[in-house]
Amino acid sequence: MKIAMIGQKGIPARSGGIERHVEELSAELAKRGHEVLVFCRSLYADATKSHRGVACITTPSIRTKHLDAITHTFFSIIRAAREQVDVFHIHGVGPALLAWLPKLLRPNAKVIVTFHCIDRHHQKWNAFARFMLFVGEWMSCHVPDATITVSKTLQAYCRLSYGRDTIYIPNGAHVAMEPADAFLLKPFTLEPNQYLMMCARLVRHKGAHLFIEAWKHLRANDPELTAGKKLAIVGDGAFTDAYVAEVKTLAASDESIVLTGVQTGDNLHALFAHAQGVVHPSESEGLPIAILEAMGYGKCVLSSDIPENLELTAQHGLTFKTGDAHDLSEKMRWLLEHPDLALAVGREAREHIAKMYDWNDIGETTELLYESLNLQPNEQLAKKMV
Repeated sequence: MKIAMIGQKGIPARSGGIERHVEELSAELAKRGHEVLVFCRSLYADATKSHRGVACITTPSIRTKHLDAITHTFFSIIRAAREQVDVFHIHGVGPALLAWLPKLLRPNAKVIVTFHCIDRHHQKWNAFARFMLFVGEWMSCHVPDATITVSKTLQAYCRLSYGRDTIYIPNGAHVAMEPADAFLLKPFTLEPNQYLMMCARLVRHKGAHLFIEAWKHLRANDPELTAGKKLAIVGDGAFTDAYVAEVKTLAASDESIVLTGVQTGDNLHALFAHAQGVVHPSESEGLPIAILEAMGYGKCVLSSDIPENLELTAQHGLTFKTGDAHDLSEKMRWLLEHPDLALAVGREAREHIAKMYDWNDIGETTELLYESLNLQPNEQLAKKMV
């Protein structure tokens, strides 16, 4: 089959859960003999024409906060129709606003939407954008031939809110096997097993400011425990310059707080591998790949207690009350005070990820969905997969 991936910023993934999801899923489908086209935004993509057996096609967009994704989706759908793809796989509820367009341009092709997150809950959007994202949710659940949800929480949300039975195919992670060079930490002034890490885009709902507040509280109240320890925040903004400036201001007054910016490849591998623990204080998620990846490294993850995070950390991690800096500080204290127990939690988490969130299995399940839709256009077989 010829498959178009539309809605993501592009690959190779530099940041963002959707980009990581699309890269890994596309590579798995390419290994199975499918021709996969990933549509990339020119602002994001480099000169790469192919990556891991996947074709990378750059299409234009209007580079503003509110128009970048939707205009890129429009031009990508037009190009994918010209390429005569068999499957239009749209990622995200914003791009799903145009899920009807492939049906006009190429009626015999199948349209699938992956519902990654309830984006309208993110603070960066104004009232009109949130309304359009709400419409995108409706479109995600009613227009495509099949709707995928990446978490059981989102699956229940779609059923209760829109009466749509979706297909649960989660995000995945690789279990880290290769050793990481600790020397790569030197530019960040970090030492192995001497820092807590957060890996996320610098947008308010991810909670970097809360992480910093809790860390400063812990440092002030227990200087002996935190002596020599640091906090590392890995990531950068996404049309959120004001928030990035706020985080930098909060970090500037404390030399124990390190902002690494976006990291990929060996640098990111080293940062995950040598962290003492990973914190994920977000207020809104789909199924966070940052948590999955940290668990794949055998790290004890401390997350906020939103339902999407609890799918991963309720049984295989630690949690704190969402938005509560004091509770986060106390749980960080526990993590630092009990390194052996945290290590045991991380080992169990790693085993869980290997069994339940393997990208090979996710690719196989997605391929089965594509094939079922091609065999039975009336969606009967797809519904059996729910």
